[in-house]
Amino acid sequence: MTTIRDVAKLAGVAPITVSRAINNSDYVSIGTRVRVEKAIDELGYIPNELGVSLRSKQTMTLAVVITDITNPFWTTVTRGIEDVAQANNYSTILCNTDESEDKQEQYLQMLLRRRIDGILLVPASNNPAPIKLIKKQNVPVVLMDRQVPDVDVDVVRSDTEEGAYLITTHLLSLGHQEIAMLAGPQSVSTSVDRVNGYRRALRDAGLPKSAENIFLGEFTQETGYTMAELMLVKDSSRITALVAANNFIAIGAMQLLSEKKVRVPEDVAIVTVDDLPPALTITPFFTVATQSALEMGKQATQLLLDRVSGKTDIPCQEIILPVEMIIRASSGEKLSP
Repeated sequence: MTTIRDVAKLAGVAPITVSRAINNSDYVSIGTRVRVEKAIDELGYIPNELGVSLRSKQTMTLAVVITDITNPFWTTVTRGIEDVAQANNYSTILCNTDESEDKQEQYLQMLLRRRIDGILLVPASNNPAPIKLIKKQNVPVVLMDRQVPDVDVDVVRSDTEEGAYLITTHLLSLGHQEIAMLAGPQSVSTSVDRVNGYRRALRDAGLPKSAENIFLGEFTQETGYTMAELMLVKDSSRITALVAANNFIAIGAMQLLSEKKVRVPEDVAIVTVDDLPPALTITPFFTVATQSALEMGKQATQLLLDRVSGKTDIPCQEIILPVEMIIRASSGEKLSP
């Protein structure tokens, strides 16, 4: 392996001069810098980034801690993060927690030991302890998608309460009165928001609280299937529409309904929060409240880079991105009177 001494020998300088040239020190003349750079090119020398980071106190690396990399929404968010990070000469480390607080804890401990410059975090729950740990280490952190109580921290999220409200209101406008909500875990703020949006829509339509049909699970296809099955057992003939808290829940519910020969949207209409990317479907089917995943990643990363660069005197921000309803086949037509 080529060393800094090999570069120094070829360039005819001391190793300390090579180090200064690599770190853009003012103490190196233009002529010497040219010789060093030529020697680096000839030998294919790769500087020791750990040594550089110890001197500069920066690793030029951001951590991205998300909850489910298999979900296309998070894949797109990550693309937005990488676009902004790379444009600013930062690398990214991706960590997937599978919605597990234990895995999240392990990743955060590892990242903090590696002197990461900043963390983009999708919290696995509403527990404030992990964020307090990060802040205690003076590492900038920006939360994405989810809020956590009792911490003063930057957040970039979508207005998914409004999204759930819009798609539930759409079902009500079609004449549905018996609408089920297949929700995520109530330990996560986005799930709470979407249930609140559903409830607000029913309330604004003048329906009593007894009209609520809420089933709680996880943001997964498996629990979407299970919740839809429970819905049919409880209200096999009464429910005419359902609101899924995310696209994976909607897919799982669709699978169960198909197996039970329940037609969508003829027998049960479905709407959901989050769209599927065009590459995963030939004909878009679900009526959705879609979030700007790419924009979430970009804005969260830019906000984090502002903090990394030293803009710490600015109050913490909460950036709330709008959602858009897209009406497609899964919500069906207006019910006959």
